[in-house]
Amino acid sequence: MTNIDSTRFFVIDDHPLMREALVMMLRRLKAGAQIVELSHIGALREAVERHGTPALICLDLKLPDAVGTSGVLEVHARYPDVPLAVVSASPAEDFETACLDAGADVFISKSSPASDILAALRSLLAADGEPDFEDTTGTGGGQGIKMSKRQKQLIIMLDQGLSNRDIASQLDISEHTVKVHLWRLFRRLGVNSRTQALHFARENGLLG
Repeated sequence: MTNIDSTRFFVIDDHPLMREALVMMLRRLKAGAQIVELSHIGALREAVERHGTPALICLDLKLPDAVGTSGVLEVHARYPDVPLAVVSASPAEDFETACLDAGADVFISKSSPASDILAALRSLLAADGEPDFEDTTGTGGGQGIKMSKRQKQLIIMLDQGLSNRDIASQLDISEHTVKVHLWRLFRRLGVNSRTQALHFARENGLLG
């Protein structure tokens, strides 16, 4: 069984100032957390062997030994159960969908306000253990799927045709946080898009 420590995080970025900024944010989320800083993906395997499997990996797209989604694919293939946040200066419109398809849980732009980056990281950690996502109840669907109250709420909002911005406004959270919640929902249902999620929900009686 993989030994994942909820207070251990890895930051993979070859820019020292960006690593320092992410470390400070992660310490704000989890006081006393162990944070391992790496400058390239090649050092990841040894770091895991030495420190143990982290509860979160923050990954830059442009590294000495990886460019674009190649790094995302490699990290996700090695540690598919570890939440993966891509934190990049690359334009979201060019890379976000590709990163999510490659296995990232969220794409965060380095140009985003610190509050948005914090919110996205907090939501990603919450998705793997905070009460909002542990309070699951049976849906009554034919597949025996269990969802949190927030995930059921998201299904209804998707059925209403709300955009990420609309959902963020109604729930009083950032759009980054909405994206994290949606991709966790998609993984729970085994789908890859809003359309597939709604089709699954209708086929399995998840809309009530």
